[in-house]
Amino acid sequence: MNPSDSYPVQFRVEFPEGARNRGSVLVRLILAIPILIVASLLSGHSDPSQYHTVGNWDLADSSSIATGAAGVGAGLAIATALMILFRQKYPRWWFNWNLELTRFSARIGAYLLLLRDEYPSTDEQQAVTLDIAYPDVPAELNRVLPLFKWLLAIPHYIVLSLLGIVVLPVSIVGWIVILVTGSQPRWIFEFMEGYLRWWLRVAAYAYLLTTDRYPPFRLD
Repeated sequence: MNPSDSYPVQFRVEFPEGARNRGSVLVRLILAIPILIVASLLSGHSDPSQYHTVGNWDLADSSSIATGAAGVGAGLAIATALMILFRQKYPRWWFNWNLELTRFSARIGAYLLLLRDEYPSTDEQQAVTLDIAYPDVPAELNRVLPLFKWLLAIPHYIVLSLLGIVVLPVSIVGWIVILVTGSQPRWIFEFMEGYLRWWLRVAAYAYLLTTDRYPPFRLD
């Protein structure tokens, strides 16, 4: 593929080689509580216990990766939309904040979905790589479109919600296989990674508002 044709949101998780940390996998949800509290405070959620549906942090409901993993709440998305609408600007510092918060949230998502065993860092990318292209607002972003992107993304919400039904049983299978064999089947890893990738691209389009290119309907 020509690099110029690639979607401006790229996400990759390195497949873990060697034996997995079974102790960490066994109590993963408990170990994640402190970092979930940090993420909830940074993203504007006052009650970390709400992270049990997507828009929140749950293995079965991954819209937590749209708003949670995207690290952006409605207020921040609206502020960004108004900035683009009235000033045709997306300040670099604002973009950098959104990008780093989204990277942080993506690391947590990868940790919860058992893609990696390293505890999510608040600043280092570790083995989870997320790159979002900084937009040239006057040349690349329609100033009115940000007001409607959340609506245009509804087909993605529907498809991803249906896929999300599969996430819980697949996660349970992966959890059991890791505990028994010490490794995760690559097909489970690639499905979870692709699911995260799809949500992140939709989030960048509809919430972070960094691109006007409609997200592709695919996991890869």
